[in-house]
Amino acid sequence: MSDPSSPAENPAQASPEATQPGETSERTKSAGKDSNSILLVPYPKFVFMYPTLLASAIAALVLYFGGYHTIDPATDSVPVAVTAIFLGVTMANMLVIIFDFPRATSLTMVFVVTTAVMALWLLTVFQPGILPSMESIFAAIRPAANATFFGCIAVVMTLLYAFVFLCVRFDYWEVRNNELLHHHGVLSDLKRYPAPNLRVDKEINDVFEYMLLGAGRLILHPSSEKRAIVLDNVLFVGQKERELTRVLGSIKVQIGSSSGRD
Repeated sequence: MSDPSSPAENPAQASPEATQPGETSERTKSAGKDSNSILLVPYPKFVFMYPTLLASAIAALVLYFGGYHTIDPATDSVPVAVTAIFLGVTMANMLVIIFDFPRATSLTMVFVVTTAVMALWLLTVFQPGILPSMESIFAAIRPAANATFFGCIAVVMTLLYAFVFLCVRFDYWEVRNNELLHHHGVLSDLKRYPAPNLRVDKEINDVFEYMLLGAGRLILHPSSEKRAIVLDNVLFVGQKERELTRVLGSIKVQIGSSSGRD
């Protein structure tokens, strides 16, 4: 007669490897995690202002280590040149924010005109008298700022970037094999859309924005919705489109284990 307390026959005395709570918890976590999830985050146009942030930071460093804490625009040419370059970068950056450049030709024309005007301005600053006809026009234009001014701009823009990245954490989209999720609100409100037969269109509305951060527009067409979902300023939109094609074109198969044993 066999002993009821024998480990070989008593289910309660099974091997600890099969009944460890920690292992069961890890299996549950790994089963609930979707490795094919893709996050789509629409950003405000302010994210394209990072050239201005870099220009202000570089200008602050150049003037600080150059000793230009207090400046005289009439005699100090370096602060005038640094300020002129900063204004040129800011102007070009603002053009990107205000207007859309769907073709490279229009963007090239803007850069050519901006570069030509800046070159003439700097030429009259460092070589007065080389262009007598233009000297009278640019002689009175000598904007100058010190290191503190550019440092303040860099700090303020850095804080704004931190605020932007904080806000987008409360409004983003998630695409899975079988559903489209919209996370929004401080309390993480969630809205679900069926993902089967989801059609995705990609548009590049601004060449310059695409050059800066690979940004573009994604248009999602859920089968259950009459209106399309438009996501503007999605960063690295080409990579996102390839990932969406891979995920939406795959078939998700889940293999579950039985809850009990005979």
